[in-house]
Amino acid sequence: MSKYFLAIDQGTTGATAILFDRSFTPAARGYCEIKQFYPKTGWVEHDPTDIYNAVCGAVAEAMTAAGAAPADILAIGIDHEGESVALWDSETGKPVYPAIV
Repeated sequence: MSKYFLAIDQGTTGATAILFDRSFTPAARGYCEIKQFYPKTGWVEHDPTDIYNAVCGAVAEAMTAAGAAPADILAIGIDHEGESVALWDSETGKPVYPAIV
């Protein structure tokens, strides 16, 4: 029987994943930092692959801490810091340029 709601917050400095039980009590948490790049004064960029890997890492950490399997997830909610832009090559699936924050 599924037992957790998975919340993913992909923010400017890192990705957080929290598993909540059916009463919405936090059961486990995972976090992975995202490296920031400053190519010019006032500019911030991320490697889109780092973002993806951070989200996967945070989810894995929370799932391991709770002893949860994918079948234990009832629903997933995702929140993103919002203003970033990333382009992906449709043929290779790889980022074309760093994510602009």
